[in-house]
Amino acid sequence: MKKAKEYKGEGHRQRLRDKFLASGLTGFHDYEVIELLLTLGMPRKDCKDAAKAVLDKFGTLPGVLEASVKDLCAVDGIGPKNSFGIKLIKSVADRYLEKKVIAKDPVNNSKALFDYLYHVMSAKDRECFKVLFLDAKNRVIAVDDLFYGTLTASSVYPREVVRAALDRSAAALIFAHNHPSGDPAPSEADISITRQLVHACLTMGIIVHEHIVIGDKQYFSFADQGHIAQMHREFQKNTLSSKSVNDGSNEGSDPA
Repeated sequence: MKKAKEYKGEGHRQRLRDKFLASGLTGFHDYEVIELLLTLGMPRKDCKDAAKAVLDKFGTLPGVLEASVKDLCAVDGIGPKNSFGIKLIKSVADRYLEKKVIAKDPVNNSKALFDYLYHVMSAKDRECFKVLFLDAKNRVIAVDDLFYGTLTASSVYPREVVRAALDRSAAALIFAHNHPSGDPAPSEADISITRQLVHACLTMGIIVHEHIVIGDKQYFSFADQGHIAQMHREFQKNTLSSKSVNDGSNEGSDPA
């Protein structure tokens, strides 16, 4: 029987597969990771050039995974089949990390929380405000993207956040949003809206545990920096002040 002609890159592809099976993705370049993904849709074609082209187009591996099907298909060598494979892998990874967070207490497992948030948010080209809804035992009961914005800002409405929490019977919340610039340092607007959210939620008996800002391979934690605790203290102080004023205004009034 005549042996099938070996196609260009067959030996290279097998070496990549062997390397992956031996040690996972350790030592792989990002284009090689993409190349492995593309082999799923192109079993008899060299994928190296297409992998390098799509990485060059979108800049990073997360950028490739976040790209739309339309934009992926616009790259030479990337068609509908390859776009499907790339988007499927991204969705599977999202689901896997989300399940890891849901299976644990995210308040006391910050690494799993950050791994999940970084994976799903870091490559987005506009701000996204995500909320994790927790029950009374700090177990995740739902995760939702409530607001989207421009490259530099998102519009967040405390009333909508509280309504979403009540609809899900949430006892506590964790907020997260990304900075497409890569710098996770919070702006004055970030601090202001976080304070509004914390106070609005506390008014309804809902605890805010955290607000994380996702940047480029780094993040800012409002809780770790003491901001969340300070905002809780401010709310308690304001509540006590309001109560004192109300009690004082009632002194000396005649009973009905």
